[in-house]
Amino acid sequence: MPFFEAVRLAWDSIIAQKLKSFFSLVGVLIGVTFLIAVVSIVQGMNVYMTDKFAGALIGVNTFQVRSQPNIQTGDNSDEQWRQWQRNPRVTIEDAAFIKERLSIPATIASAGYDQVTLSWQGKVAKQIQVNTVEADFFKIKHYDIAEGRAFSPQEVNIGAAVVVLGSELGERLFGGRDPIGQTIAIGGLPHRVIGVVAKQGTLFGISLDKFVITPITSPARRLVNRPHIIDDIQIQTASPDQMRAAMEEVTVLMRGRRGLRPGQPDNFHLESAEGALSGWEKISKVLFLALPGLVAISLVVGGIVIMNIMLMAVSERTREIGVRKALGAKRRDIMAQFIVESATLSVTGAVMGIGTGLLLAFAVRAFTPLPAAVAPWSIIVGVVLGIVVGMVAGVYPARQASRLDPIAALRQE
Repeated sequence: MPFFEAVRLAWDSIIAQKLKSFFSLVGVLIGVTFLIAVVSIVQGMNVYMTDKFAGALIGVNTFQVRSQPNIQTGDNSDEQWRQWQRNPRVTIEDAAFIKERLSIPATIASAGYDQVTLSWQGKVAKQIQVNTVEADFFKIKHYDIAEGRAFSPQEVNIGAAVVVLGSELGERLFGGRDPIGQTIAIGGLPHRVIGVVAKQGTLFGISLDKFVITPITSPARRLVNRPHIIDDIQIQTASPDQMRAAMEEVTVLMRGRRGLRPGQPDNFHLESAEGALSGWEKISKVLFLALPGLVAISLVVGGIVIMNIMLMAVSERTREIGVRKALGAKRRDIMAQFIVESATLSVTGAVMGIGTGLLLAFAVRAFTPLPAAVAPWSIIVGVVLGIVVGMVAGVYPARQASRLDPIAALRQE
């Protein structure tokens, strides 16, 4: 029997028994839906975490020298956290020491952070992050300035009371008015607005534009840290290899500066995007390891259902099989008809599962902060699984059908 004729007969049978056909393919549909949806969400999260999460919080080819981690990955013991909390704070002198001695070309900026209240002409914004930084902080973060300008190293040197706003704060405090040249109060301390950072967007639904940036020597520094204390030293290199080499060199420099002997643990912490992503990488690996088993369960159930439905079909269509054999159909024709019918059922379920999985992934992307990126290979795998499950599930019913005696089959009522 020609292949396409077998497919046509299979479709005629499926259409004639819509409800039974639907229940036979639902297992495959669920399995492939799960495959497409999970792969799409995890792949999207991988891109999102690498480009957005790590880039926004730390930066590309960037690491930070801190007293303790800023990002918790969930795999550190309580004792480790207690040790970090006992570490001495990082100082502006530590930053100067590294700048003078680091042999690898790098952009370096000290920074401090805290939450403050801003006000301007009666308008108040609470719990706003203030970043007290050196001028190169803008280069490290790759901030584009939408209005005005960033502050200069000279303004840092003289402790100028100037501030650059995140775009959301510019809109909230000033509306449609030009903020440049206006004076806002940061924790009650007046600072002149000289610039607005271009819109950064959101991270998991949280705005990245609710912040202000002032020189690390500005009056606002008093709201953030004690004199000489900073929260981190940001160090950016030109490539990942240079970053790893710089991390090794900074470790040696800091250990020497703090008088640590061989065998003593570091009393500081280096944090990079790679480290920040380690927690997510563990989660994604677990999901991908569990995925085949979860999909296999649905496909095995779906295959068993299809096999039983096809066995019922053989029983119900005994006379049809007898007529076909009497008219000259060979055993391989009967086998092909039922295997193709079983595979068509399964592939139909797989295609429906692909569509449902894509809809689910797109719905997650549209209605939640979570991203989703469709992986073409998962669609191919879904179709292949549908074909394989259908053919395997159809072999036994097809053999039973092909072995029917045509005379006995024609006597069947």
